[in-house]
Amino acid sequence: MPRRSRPARLLNHPSPSLRSGLAHAAARLIAVDGMAYGAAKKKAAHQLGLPDNFPLPGNAEVDEAVRDYHAIYQEDEQVGRLAWLRGAAVGLMQKLAPFSPWLTGSVLDGTASRHARIDLLLFPDSAKDVEIFLLDQGIPFHHGLPRSERVEAVLLLDDAERPANLIVMAPRDERVALKGADGRKHARAQLAAVEALLRTAPAALP
Repeated sequence: MPRRSRPARLLNHPSPSLRSGLAHAAARLIAVDGMAYGAAKKKAAHQLGLPDNFPLPGNAEVDEAVRDYHAIYQEDEQVGRLAWLRGAAVGLMQKLAPFSPWLTGSVLDGTASRHARIDLLLFPDSAKDVEIFLLDQGIPFHHGLPRSERVEAVLLLDDAERPANLIVMAPRDERVALKGADGRKHARAQLAAVEALLRTAPAALP
């Protein structure tokens, strides 16, 4: 069925309610289906019958909508999941201490959904050092696709108990404030800060 066209004025002056509805539709796809933000926004726009060039909401708007969705529909589940993921992150950060791990992403900022993975930034002398360490520890992994020129490697742990993405960067970048595609600085935290978050959180899922 062809998509219905929207009036041109919606492209030039999209209403706040329509933009909010799009952000919340994308948030549902993220929270339930585990979609990435960019893909979720595009699919939500398609579902709402909006044209391809409709101005999409920013990630900050979608973050707030994800939090709203969790609070309304998944509160108990999400609170337990977040505590479990942060606990797993602490264990990994302790194990990976030689590589200066920092937690970032949805597990840190509290928007982790059903299919979320732990995002850890590592700053070894060489990406090979991390690979050798994982092999020595018997931790299965495979390579992912770096999305930034600063990233030397992405190692995806094949472990249901520790679903993590290890994002390997050069030591010189440890003190650099990294930004996303939307210009926002990526929040990140070292082990002590994550342990403090965990102490203030409710119990993890059994």
